[in-house]
Amino acid sequence: MVTLDFAKSADGLLPAIAQDWQTGEVLMLAYINEESWKRTLDSGVATYWSRSRQKFWVKGESSGNIQRIKEILVDCDLDTVVFRVEQVGGAACHEGYRSCFFRRVDDKGGLAVVGERVFDPKAVYGV
Repeated sequence: MVTLDFAKSADGLLPAIAQDWQTGEVLMLAYINEESWKRTLDSGVATYWSRSRQKFWVKGESSGNIQRIKEILVDCDLDTVVFRVEQVGGAACHEGYRSCFFRRVDDKGGLAVVGERVFDPKAVYGV
């Protein structure tokens, strides 16, 4: 099994970029620790470490929008991964968009929404 260099990070977390395996679209950035890495490899479903909740987070466990791993790329330093995924349900973002990168900086330095909402987060999460 590939051994990532979790020791490089003071908190033991490494960046994990989720990318659509067919289009190459960047869907999100999250973090993994050694155990979430093992869980991802064992299950074939993206499992992250939630920094805000301080617990394991299987992407889509609440919304049903899971990420099935199709391929994993590892950088040259063994401290960043790209999960090339099948985004089930069409949305990676908790705000209901396909990608968490649904806004672009406009020419005035503001943010312009460039993505389409796939689902209503209030209906899915009750927030």
